[in-house]
Amino acid sequence: MAAFDSDQVLAGVAGAGGTGLLPASGKTPSHSAVETRSRQGTLSNRLRQRRGDSLARLGTPPCGAGAFPASANGAIVPAMVEASSGVATAAAAAASRADMRTTALIVASAMFMEQLDGTVLATALPTMAHSFHVAPLRMNVALTAYLLTLAMFIPASGKLADRFGSRTVFRAAIGLFTTGSILCGLSQSLTFLVAARMLQGVGGALMSPVGRLVLIRACSKSELVTAMAWLMIPATIGPILGPPVGGFIVTYFSWRWIFFINVPIGVLGIVLVTLFISEMREPAKTHFDVLGLALSGTALACLMFGIEMASRGAGSVPATSGLMAGGIIAGALYWRHARRASHPILDFRLMRIPTFRFSVVSGSFSRIGAGATPFLLPMMLQLGFGYSAAQSGLITFTSSAGSLLMRLVAPRLLRQLGFRNVMIWIGLLATALLGACAALRPGWPVVAIYALLLSFGFFQSLMFMAYNTIAYADVPRPEVSAATSFYTTFQQMALSLGIAVSAAALAGSVVLTGHARPMPTDFSIAFLVVAAISFMAPAISARLDHSAGAELSGQQVRPAAARTLALSPLPRGGRGRIAKRSG
Repeated sequence: MAAFDSDQVLAGVAGAGGTGLLPASGKTPSHSAVETRSRQGTLSNRLRQRRGDSLARLGTPPCGAGAFPASANGAIVPAMVEASSGVATAAAAAASRADMRTTALIVASAMFMEQLDGTVLATALPTMAHSFHVAPLRMNVALTAYLLTLAMFIPASGKLADRFGSRTVFRAAIGLFTTGSILCGLSQSLTFLVAARMLQGVGGALMSPVGRLVLIRACSKSELVTAMAWLMIPATIGPILGPPVGGFIVTYFSWRWIFFINVPIGVLGIVLVTLFISEMREPAKTHFDVLGLALSGTALACLMFGIEMASRGAGSVPATSGLMAGGIIAGALYWRHARRASHPILDFRLMRIPTFRFSVVSGSFSRIGAGATPFLLPMMLQLGFGYSAAQSGLITFTSSAGSLLMRLVAPRLLRQLGFRNVMIWIGLLATALLGACAALRPGWPVVAIYALLLSFGFFQSLMFMAYNTIAYADVPRPEVSAATSFYTTFQQMALSLGIAVSAAALAGSVVLTGHARPMPTDFSIAFLVVAAISFMAPAISARLDHSAGAELSGQQVRPAAARTLALSPLPRGGRGRIAKRSG
């Protein structure tokens, strides 16, 4: 934010009565020069003091010669002002950091509940399949249904937050997710579980993107990397605790308690949001794109259900083909609608922003592997290696522990390496480690399995930190809510696709090899398939500008390569203007 100029402030205040500090008549006052200077000095002092107070509230330090206030006789006292303005600026900065961290931790607590739920469920799937008297491979529908619901309703999250307020929507989302958790714990059949998971998905569709939107609006660009690190620390603890806690509950209690443990977390989250999160909404309410939501939801539902049915071999070929065709037709109709609508529910004009486009496209390929891992790894350990749910959980949590370790050093690594290098080279390393999971066998030492999964979690988390942060590097402030909805929609689509692709590869390998049940070699094929797809991400990221995201990470770039993006808010119904200028 640009600092105010004291000369402009003085001129603006005096401008209503003439030039400078003289009356509008232009005549010299009838008092002594000493008294005139004294009054002028007093007025200057008051104006500058007000300016300093305003800047302190904005967190912007005064600058320029006008930053020094005058004494009663008009003399400037630099030392006194430097001390007072420095204290005010430091206090404002400290308050800003405290507010940012408080907001980040509250939002992260909600994400902790969501991540804990997902990882606990993945560990419990084989036991739940036995309880529902279905094949373990059919249980992937419980994961896919949740992710599919996310993809259907996330597009509406930003618009709802702008219209009804971010705190109201965020709090309601936590309530929906908690209610869905209770119903999941009461499920007596796979069909009822899927329906309850879809209710959870509606809550999750609003909870995650609106929480991220609250955080992005609460911090400046220079604080974004740190804010994301604070956001993801508690959210990462969920996947760490999920596998061992889920394995312990499933082994020694009932799988139903993996859902009931969300209830106290959800109640606490509602209380904290009410107390500490401010209500934020866009002052100008735009038309809600109901037609766009219907078309996009239909397209996403048909496509993802069709892919999920094909991956399990469920349903007839005509039914699966019909769903896929319906999804493609609905998607084409939405594309036509979005080009004409002034405020579409999913605004594809955002893809004209290079950093946002690279994050969406490259991140989607990487997330296919990320979505497959929580599904494949616990099943491989339990069905392929013969481990119990508790033993499986004690192993699979290791990758989340590596992710937590990364959060402690992420800002420093991004500053040293830059976003582009992380997205390319760290992406290559993380994908190679994902492919290395195909080599896991029951005879491996447990220490070696721990080392592989710890390294994989560390580097994959750093890669996603880069994707999630650079996505908003050049998005204009008025477009942040639309960008959050768009980004999170494609994020969840990729995760759902990862589960479907891995399930299809696993089922295909079982059929081709003639195995009665999945064997370690079948899981190896599935890991290699998703790793091959994920290798597309670093190749695409290689086209990103070398200086992309330097403002966020604080990376020092060479003057020849230093470029910034000059962005104006995306015009409605026209092309966005994105221009490069040399730095």
